[in-house]
Amino acid sequence: MVDGTITMLICLTIICLILQFVDGRRCVIPFHWRRPFRNVKTIIGNVTRIIAAAMSITLLCSFTWTLSVPGAWGYEWAKSWGDAPQLWNAEGDAASNGPIINFLRLAHPKIMDKPEGYSQEAMEALAKKYNSAATKINSTRANNLTDNTVITILSESFSDPTRVPEITMTEDPMPNIRALKQTTTSGLMLSPGFGGGTANIEYQVLTGLDLALFDDSMQSMYQELVPHQKNPFAWNQIWNTEYGKSGSVAFHPYYKNMYLRDSNYKKFGFGKFYTLDSKPAITHQDRIDNSPYVSDAASYQNIIDQVNKEKHPQFLQLVTMQNHMTYDNWYSNNQFDWADTTENLNDYERGQINTYAKGVNITDQATIDFLNQLNTIDKPVTVVFYGDHLPSAYQTAAADKDNTLVLHQTDYFIWSNQASASAGAKLDAENTAYTSPNYFMEMAAEHMNAKVSPYLVFLSQARTDIPALERLVIGAGGFDTDTSTTYLDENGNAVKRKALSKQAKKTLHDYELIQYDMTAGKGYLNDTNFFAVK
Repeated sequence: MVDGTITMLICLTIICLILQFVDGRRCVIPFHWRRPFRNVKTIIGNVTRIIAAAMSITLLCSFTWTLSVPGAWGYEWAKSWGDAPQLWNAEGDAASNGPIINFLRLAHPKIMDKPEGYSQEAMEALAKKYNSAATKINSTRANNLTDNTVITILSESFSDPTRVPEITMTEDPMPNIRALKQTTTSGLMLSPGFGGGTANIEYQVLTGLDLALFDDSMQSMYQELVPHQKNPFAWNQIWNTEYGKSGSVAFHPYYKNMYLRDSNYKKFGFGKFYTLDSKPAITHQDRIDNSPYVSDAASYQNIIDQVNKEKHPQFLQLVTMQNHMTYDNWYSNNQFDWADTTENLNDYERGQINTYAKGVNITDQATIDFLNQLNTIDKPVTVVFYGDHLPSAYQTAAADKDNTLVLHQTDYFIWSNQASASAGAKLDAENTAYTSPNYFMEMAAEHMNAKVSPYLVFLSQARTDIPALERLVIGAGGFDTDTSTTYLDENGNAVKRKALSKQAKKTLHDYELIQYDMTAGKGYLNDTNFFAVK
């Protein structure tokens, strides 16, 4: 599209130049190449043309600069003409809203404002500070991250239906994971999304950065940020440094163009990315009954195959699809059609919730079977499992603003198999009951008693001072945002920013400096050992 546009503009310019010389009358807007000041009429014509060109350029630049900013004139003007951004699918956005609008929308995103005090000296001082702390911590830890295969599993829309206000069921949809959470590191994750925004949660898990610190106009880092970056950081690079390109592999039982994952994963350094339309395609693609999506059991089998394939440890990334919306009575013999005793639901919402609950139940059993398989493998494996957001099926509960916080909390756990040095490990529940996705790798390192980088040490300090933080969406599509940020204490209570401790505010400012340097700044930390694990 870009090449075609440039070619078209060159041809159009040539045609205009030819017409300019052919037209000897110049009667509409007078202009003269060689004697632009020969008379008043020509001067007025020249000035008119210059003003028209300047206004056109200014208007186009202003429109481009504001098209991706909710509330700005460009965004609202495009919306009034029917523009409906699809920030999860660039191809779909181009097809629905036009390729030019899609291109301009992604051309100039605002990442974040420069924090006060940002400089090379400040970033080098931060790196030195947390390097010293890392050296001290590493002297007490016996294991290495890269001694383990780490599997991060984003379980699409997975959460406990019984935590949703007014939802009542006579059968527990997730008994196995509920029991597992009592024996391993686990808790609730504060999610920015409700019904959507999967890739934003995934991005935070892979990078340690947080949506809340970006500009409020930043709605999809995978589409608005990562494509503009040359060498974005992600945790899988630690395994790549140790084992080369085979150190990290990603799986997604859907299509690779969603959220531009294909190109973004290449930038992150994943050696392979297997999807329905990759070459070769993801191996296991089984569905359940009438579901249009690949089952979790099939998705897990792809991971088992990859663990057995390589002799060395790996970083494996899986984004599942089984419980993706919409929930259209896919499963036969769904016991939740009668186990769901919730009152005051219309038939459509009840049907959606019952199908979703059955999917959660299937995920619950498939996940335990998967972990049991990993226990039979004589390789150390640690799994980070989390739901990305709640489904949008809970429309009645979502209509009550008092339910906002509970509708943005999903289940997570960190577990290690019997071959791991951290088998049976469980971090203090008081410190893990509530967290946000940006902290998962730091928590996994602590769970594994593994040596850390200065960056991981910083995230440990941040989690101590600010257990969870997110910018919560208010729309079921996962992108219409509330500009306020939610902070949680260790008990899951919302805390206003002004009520944070002095230490927490200092850490939050450090976080802003680090995130700005890694995304919009000069990248001073890249010239230090901030990301290196000794």
